[in-house]
Amino acid sequence: MQKAEKQRKFSIPAIITAVVALLIMIIAAISYHGDLPGSGFWQGVIINNFARSILGVAQWLGNSYGLGIIGFTLLIRLLILPLMIFQTDSMIRMQEVAPQLKALQAKYPSRDQASMRAMQAEQSAIYKEAGVNPFASFLPLIIQMPVLIALYQAIRTTKELQVGSFLWTQLGSNDPYFVLPLLAAAFTFASSYLVMIGQPERNTMTSSMTYIMPVVIFFMAFQLPSALSIYWVISNAFQAGQTWFIQNPFKLQADREAKKNAQRAQERAIRKAKRSRKR
Repeated sequence: MQKAEKQRKFSIPAIITAVVALLIMIIAAISYHGDLPGSGFWQGVIINNFARSILGVAQWLGNSYGLGIIGFTLLIRLLILPLMIFQTDSMIRMQEVAPQLKALQAKYPSRDQASMRAMQAEQSAIYKEAGVNPFASFLPLIIQMPVLIALYQAIRTTKELQVGSFLWTQLGSNDPYFVLPLLAAAFTFASSYLVMIGQPERNTMTSSMTYIMPVVIFFMAFQLPSALSIYWVISNAFQAGQTWFIQNPFKLQADREAKKNAQRAQERAIRKAKRSRKR
């Protein structure tokens, strides 16, 4: 109960921040009065309003389209912050019940229908008791994918974002010096590594993905427009900082070690008490 109360208190500022970020994005879109091509719901409403929001933020930042993308990225990350906190909390709870789930799989080695139903029922009970939603980790990803698609289309269909430049890059073309893809890959690795070291148990797949995903991100960012690479760099850097401050893998490790030490001390005290009674 105390943990849930702490989580609710922590989420309230995040929800307020998300609402403020959404309002800023809407105001930025309204403040831009230029004409954008396209019609229909997807192009005329979704994509064009993404573009208007970026261009509106850019106007506030000295008409720098690169800074507009950075500002828009930070607003997007603040907008989905409550979901990310929910995902992080759910992931930590999943990690805590992982030993129970592993023991449950050993309890039902058979894969017949009766055993599978019994195992699923016990799994549901474990999830319910721990307050875990096993599908929570997919929610931010599901939300971010349309954002990435809409941002990509906004860059491709908005003249200002195609011909604009930022530092050494042309926003509509890939980075010729690989700097942005390397930064995107580095921040992806930092975020994934922090998550990995915070896990109580590691497996081959988790460890492999920590090193494979940065490589995938590098090659994707290398082929895509620099504007999208900027989004990835800022978004992944934000994610790494968020993982550090919200999940704090080193604190998780220390808490787990303290819990194990307390449990071992309790077991020693019980054994000592039993020996004393025998005497």
